Amino acid sequence: MQRDPARAMLIDLDGVLRRWDPSIAAGVEKSYHLETGLLTRTAFAWELLRPAVTGELTDAEWMGLVADRLPLPSADAAAAVAEWQQHRGTVDPDVLGFVRDVRAAGRPVGLATNATDLLRGDLESLGLTDEFDAVISSWELKIHKPAPEFFAKACEALGLDPQWVLFVDDDDRAVRGARVAKLPAYRWTGPQGLAYLRRALGLPA
Repeated sequence: MQRDPARAMLIDLDGVLRRWDPSIAAGVEKSYHLETGLLTRTAFAWELLRPAVTGELTDAEWMGLVADRLPLPSADAAAAVAEWQQHRGTVDPDVLGFVRDVRAAGRPVGLATNATDLLRGDLESLGLTDEFDAVISSWELKIHKPAPEFFAKACEALGLDPQWVLFVDDDDRAVRGARVAKLPAYRWTGPQGLAYLRRALGLPA
């Protein structure tokens, strides 16, 4: 039996709408003679990442802890992290166009992201401030994906029950968590998925 189209969408930011250029981190690591991938691995160690996306740390405090773990003199470590963090990503134009199409069709779109306190400023600098009907930030909620409470708050922000809200994320753990919370969910792997998502929302191809 065919599922009724979703009436709204929740979409992730990093890895879906915002793209990161890996050459930025690689260039900083090369300049400071660091092991390739060390900056990202250090920052995304769960004991550092979790408090950074649940409002226990500011982004600046998080990055300070990252610098503390680098095998560099403190001044060089701080400089390396600062240089890396100057790049705030770029917007995927195909995904942004899709978000606009969804909203133009009368279906609200919420940004649902594990984020730090820099999120609002990043949205402004990326030109995304007015592209969503709601912004659901883990830092502001003090709850991170894939907690059921995160998805409950996100659906509440859109004014719909979970079964009507399509969730799109590139992280399998978040997708599985959304499904447990009764949201239809799709794991993003690239723009080849846009045709399926349009159908799931009842949009014309």
